[in-house]
Amino acid sequence: MTTTQTKSATSATRNKRRPAKSGAQLTEEQNAERGFTASQKLSDNLQAVLVDLLELSIQGKQAHWNVVGKNFRDTHLQLDEIIDAAREFSDTVAERMRALHAVPDGRSDTVAETTTLPEFPHGEVLTSDVIDLVTERLEATISTCRDVHDEVDEEDPTSADILHGILESLEQFAWMISAENRTPR
Repeated sequence: MTTTQTKSATSATRNKRRPAKSGAQLTEEQNAERGFTASQKLSDNLQAVLVDLLELSIQGKQAHWNVVGKNFRDTHLQLDEIIDAAREFSDTVAERMRALHAVPDGRSDTVAETTTLPEFPHGEVLTSDVIDLVTERLEATISTCRDVHDEVDEEDPTSADILHGILESLEQFAWMISAENRTPR
């Protein structure tokens, strides 16, 4: 086998996973767990937000580790703020889903297959490019929140309130980080 074929064969199998040994199952609900149950649509909408938040935190870390150039330190620290917020928001959404008897799916395969965020480039990335790339990913996550908002609000205003807080924060991050590359008119 040639080197090219070997590399192709290796990368083709590298990301394949062994199936889980046993499937997860739902437990029987207890008396304390009765109450509002999310519809499949509400669950799907919250799941869409969840995967984008998880992917935002992962891509934020990729950017954080590989950013180089002018204003490195400020960009590096600002990425940490975005990552921490995305992680906290993803936990809030997933726990809300569980409170509504929905089952969040944060497995890496699910996130990679269903996120709306584009893939982040490999290798070192200039600070100015990271600013644009992260802004694009923040805006994609914001768009997902806004796309599902009305349907979520219709069925569960409490979950919509969670989305409001996420939107407020992510929009502020998008404004602040994008300002790094802006010039006055």
